[in-house]
Amino acid sequence: MKRTSLLIAVLAALSLSACGGTDPDPEQYGADPVLPDHQRGLLPRMTIANPTNWGDELPMVPDGYSISAIATELKIPRQTLVLPNGDILVAEGKGGNAPALKPKDLIAGPIKAKGTTSVESGDRLTLLRDTDGDGTYEMQTVFAENLNAPYGLAFIDGALYVANQDALVRFDYTEGQTRAEAPPVTVTPLPSAINHHWTKAMTASPDGRFLYVGIGSNSNITERGMVAEVDRATIWQIDAATGAHRAYATGVRNPTALAILPGTDQLWAVVNERDELGPNLVPDYLSSIRDGGFYGWPYSYWGQNVDPRVKPQNPDKVASAIAPDYSLGSHVAALGLDFSSPVMGAQFAEGAFVGEHGSWNRKDPVGYKVVFVPFTAGRPSGDPIDFVTGFRGEDGKTRGRPVGVTVDPRGALIVADDLSNTIWRITPTR
Repeated sequence: MKRTSLLIAVLAALSLSACGGTDPDPEQYGADPVLPDHQRGLLPRMTIANPTNWGDELPMVPDGYSISAIATELKIPRQTLVLPNGDILVAEGKGGNAPALKPKDLIAGPIKAKGTTSVESGDRLTLLRDTDGDGTYEMQTVFAENLNAPYGLAFIDGALYVANQDALVRFDYTEGQTRAEAPPVTVTPLPSAINHHWTKAMTASPDGRFLYVGIGSNSNITERGMVAEVDRATIWQIDAATGAHRAYATGVRNPTALAILPGTDQLWAVVNERDELGPNLVPDYLSSIRDGGFYGWPYSYWGQNVDPRVKPQNPDKVASAIAPDYSLGSHVAALGLDFSSPVMGAQFAEGAFVGEHGSWNRKDPVGYKVVFVPFTAGRPSGDPIDFVTGFRGEDGKTRGRPVGVTVDPRGALIVADDLSNTIWRITPTR
């Protein structure tokens, strides 16, 4: 073994062996989470996914629901979109081009990579079709290829919009087609220099005039300097026709999924918050997003809780920071969001499904599941309910990692799993 590799292995082992005991477990769900004191160290605690195959096993769902794999052997499925005719588009790929900053990055990076798929990035859209409506998707075909880490998807008036890691692009679409007939047209470039957080989440306004695109920060907590953060940690509002854009909300560290609350114009997001303040800081969250709102990053978290690592501070920005609506828990890595409807059954008729990819920086892992956050009168109104579990087993092995979640109006939840490279379909059975 080369000396550098040996050093990394030794330091990694030391960092892991120093994490004895168990993480505290404060109540961190809802509007008023417990926020413990900071815990700082050379490296965060690390327990990564230990991948294995599903074999004959399936994820677990509540009584009264069934789950099946409707597509397999994909190339890193991230987000899905149900088209008006019931076809499903899957965005496949992996991006990012951020060089390591510190020795800890050289250690953590290779360790984290072991918890992800070894499949090559697809950089494509795959179309799934159930030709006879029986829940089996007989067709699985490439709709468009040679994209650049596609992630966010939206459909407006005969056009498909795809948020690549470097640009928002558009395909003309005719209902029923199975392959794009021409290369995409660029609507507007998206910030992509460095691309530490590369995913570009997206949703459309109800009237189809605007697209909202989430643009994550270029660091955990400004380690690359503020110049690298221009137009980052931001949600853009983009005119779908012209590509003109503006910052709709700022201080949103990594907005990984966006959705509009049905029956309203209200934008919601799930956001991955900052790391390296301890296993229970900072909670990832689900929140409504205000036009012009500032959500704290990098200066503070959960409203006015100051992050002491940021120098110089900005008291005026801290004073204006909006506290999120709903804590999902620290480091769950929420990557999927969609609102439900009565087609998903009475218990899950009103609320939001959230795909939690799972932690890497806790001794006791969290996430690795899809949860349902109940809503009442347009607001979160209770603890999250486990909806799809079993991605990480009691044996410590990880069979899947959920990302995007999409409610099919015909009565199903579609879940992208980027570890087993599977699309799961969950339906009510009664």
